[in-house]
Amino acid sequence: MKILGIDGSGLVASVAIVEDDNLVGEYTTGYKKTHSQTLLPMLDELSKMVELDLNTIDAIAVSAGPGSFTGLRIASATAKGMGLSLGCPIISVPTVDSIAFNLWGQSGVICPIMDARRGQVYTGLYSFSQDGTFNILKAQCAVDFHEIADAINDRGEAVTFLGDGVPVFKDLIAEIIKVPYRFAPANLNRQHASSVAALGEIYYKNGECEPAADHRPEYLRLSQAERERMEKEGKA
Repeated sequence: MKILGIDGSGLVASVAIVEDDNLVGEYTTGYKKTHSQTLLPMLDELSKMVELDLNTIDAIAVSAGPGSFTGLRIASATAKGMGLSLGCPIISVPTVDSIAFNLWGQSGVICPIMDARRGQVYTGLYSFSQDGTFNILKAQCAVDFHEIADAINDRGEAVTFLGDGVPVFKDLIAEIIKVPYRFAPANLNRQHASSVAALGEIYYKNGECEPAADHRPEYLRLSQAERERMEKEGKA
């Protein structure tokens, strides 16, 4: 089975091809360019490097959110357009789940944190069983950091943090986390399309996919512009 993975949920832009549990190729960059400038050229370059015939793709796995509203729209539009053109189904992979999947086989609790601004994080809690089963202890959500910290402390287990929220909340982590903790290294602490594709294959085999025409990003909360509009209208 051949799956194209796409992630544009944060500063990192990433595309990957995974076939039958093998990573054929991945192109990932965290440089300050918009995903509209990077995703399609990256995909084109990757396709040339691995001599990929796009018509042989079985499904497209995309990091469907939460994350950057603009980045999610670009990545989802790219996946949707390709899916419609190639007749491929879309696998909507929750962003926080895919980040946690970077640490496959890790012991203890895994806590991705993405900076959602205003003191909030996009986060969740995960673990792996000894047989490699991916466990969702707390589904991805948008919460105040103190809320996820309380959940971690209540579990009483060692935790590994990763994600772009780590630099933002590192001092607060040191202040309020009461269990042993550590941070994932640079090669594992951001979004990777290979994880989106690998986890997407699991979801696909469980029947969790959709026609390209039905795909929509999952933002988890309103955009800043929508929040400001509601505040002006007295609805927030």
